[in-house]
Amino acid sequence: MGQRFEVGTLSGRRVRLEPLSLAHCNDLVRASSGDRSTFTYTIVPEGVTHVTKYVEDLLLAWDVGEVVPFAQVDTSTNKAVGATRYMTLREAPGRAFPFALEIGGTWLGPGAQRTGINIEAKFLLLEQAFESWDVARVDLKTDARNERSRAAIARVGAHFEGVMRQWQPSLVRGEEGLFRDTAMFSIVRDEWPRVRDHLATLLA
Repeated sequence: MGQRFEVGTLSGRRVRLEPLSLAHCNDLVRASSGDRSTFTYTIVPEGVTHVTKYVEDLLLAWDVGEVVPFAQVDTSTNKAVGATRYMTLREAPGRAFPFALEIGGTWLGPGAQRTGINIEAKFLLLEQAFESWDVARVDLKTDARNERSRAAIARVGAHFEGVMRQWQPSLVRGEEGLFRDTAMFSIVRDEWPRVRDHLATLLA
């Protein structure tokens, strides 16, 4: 197990990424209710019991260095509307922070989708990773069948590396025990200035 990595609140115009806590549960219950048709390819908790366990599990994983989880808070309402996290943290001797990581486990409630929150959240997470932690690489990946997610990742400016066959267990309901093909994208350190400028243009 690795060390617990601390990141403070990351603030933007549309979204504020707050370190996840049990205080976000009620908002996340509301955010995950209603139309769940866009949640086909990922696990999004539903209801008080499931959301509470979801948050508790992420907090335990944070304590042992597996993830750094955030609530995505809509700055116009000050309500949590989804979650995201750093995960797959790769450490190297002599470094205080990971040299590579993944941004994933991301979801937004229906009302927060297509509002610019996702793009700004990615900007804040990438900025922290490349400029504060000086990582060499950030992974972004999704189920190869998830065309909407693939388009969103490409829009961020990430480089498509290919489809990793049978890469991980499927997250689709009804496909328990099956493995999915995963579309893998990345951004490396030398690409960050270009991606940063691209995202700033989108956000403007």
